[in-house]
Amino acid sequence: MPINCAVLPLDPFQADIDGAWNMQRAMHLSRRMGMGSSLPELNTMLSMDPVQLVNTIVDNAIAEPLNSEPEWASWSLSQYPEDEEERNAMVVEQIFGLATSWITDIKNKGLRDRMSWFWHNHFVTRLEDYGCPSWMWQYHRLLQQYAVGNFKDFVHAIGTTPAMLVFLNNIQNTRFNPNENYARELFELFTMGVDNGYTQDDIVDTARAITGWNDTDFNDLCGTISFNNLTWDPAEKTIFGQTGDWGYDDVIDILFEQRAAAISRYICGKLYRHFVNPQEDEAVIEVLAEVFRNNNFEIAPVLRAMFSSAHFFDEAHIGTVIPGHIELFLTFINELGFPDDETLMFTLAYSADEYDQRIFNPTDVSGWPGNRNWITSASLLFRWEGITNIMAYYFSIAGETLEPLRDFVKDLVGDSETDPAMISRAIIDHMLPKPLQFEEEYDEALRVFKSEIPDNYFEGQWNLDWEYVPAQVFYLLNHLSQLPEFQLR
Repeated sequence: MPINCAVLPLDPFQADIDGAWNMQRAMHLSRRMGMGSSLPELNTMLSMDPVQLVNTIVDNAIAEPLNSEPEWASWSLSQYPEDEEERNAMVVEQIFGLATSWITDIKNKGLRDRMSWFWHNHFVTRLEDYGCPSWMWQYHRLLQQYAVGNFKDFVHAIGTTPAMLVFLNNIQNTRFNPNENYARELFELFTMGVDNGYTQDDIVDTARAITGWNDTDFNDLCGTISFNNLTWDPAEKTIFGQTGDWGYDDVIDILFEQRAAAISRYICGKLYRHFVNPQEDEAVIEVLAEVFRNNNFEIAPVLRAMFSSAHFFDEAHIGTVIPGHIELFLTFINELGFPDDETLMFTLAYSADEYDQRIFNPTDVSGWPGNRNWITSASLLFRWEGITNIMAYYFSIAGETLEPLRDFVKDLVGDSETDPAMISRAIIDHMLPKPLQFEEEYDEALRVFKSEIPDNYFEGQWNLDWEYVPAQVFYLLNHLSQLPEFQLR
């Protein structure tokens, strides 16, 4: 079983004491806090103190404005065209439009939307279960609003969104017919973890306390869902040893007062596994959990402590995470400096659907399993082909040329470099999280990079302005994408 071999503590990273502040660590940070960075962006990062850099990234995430509401953000079904075909076409356009926009935000807006994507796989709802674009938008809005905000407020807000009320059946939860589904998932998946600090009696009485959120017009679907005092259970309930005529707000207060340690440990453990290493370091997570509690469950201080630590930059953590398909592709696009393209963003959002990463529709209430689960015999082929197809797409829309690949190499090694072995190695060491283990692997990659160009051409005629350089880089990147190391970030 893999183990966590990191030895550096959670103290702030100090260059030259904890290790060099270099390109490898800058890329590690940009791949974990965002979706990778271009070479000019990485060079800017290297000019900054790493701790200050992390604080700046978090500050920018906090300051990032929320997206503007679309016209249909609160539409109910009655506001769509009566014609079924026209209505369905409009619904599909709205769903696809938001998905494409969000993928573009995840690519470009850094930590705020990196975190909104993380929470999408934590506070799971499934669009195919509720089917309303307006509810999808409202759910998405909360993911952005609280992405680096207060976790307690986030938990409070997410439970009364129509998407969650319908997906986990709390809209069906009344004093006359209690439904325990949301109460169970609130503890088990959203705050404390499975069988950790709660009993079946706590679930039963919590379900009674959160009754009443079912006031809606069932003849006009996709409208508001609000609290109905008539369907709320006013009788006494006992939750975590606290007895009273509790309601929804009380449940959240009691949960965070009585189970603060369990919540902080569970959430910080999940953040650690996703952003640092799938193999936990219990001592480090306990410190992060204490930071979380001491800051009243604000997410930003945890992110600052985690990402700016010597522990995060420990070489043992570099190249330990297997990203999802969408994250892998977005990182590749950013690191090669390819421009935004709406058609490509749409394609990425929906091509991953077939390989179990469907935006707004994680696998089930527990989300995408992640990490090693992204790799199967079928999905691995999809990931290989995806990298090739991305480059081929840019080739097709840029007049059958891939000049960004030439620009990338020149930024990496300089305009005047003419040694193909040095250039090939530089590309490999930049694109992979860690160098290849064996010289034979570099030799094989060099043969791919040289392609069919005769060896004597590299003895004076060949340079980075050579006509076929973009094609050579294409072949090399295609080769690298099929190495096991390329799947790691």
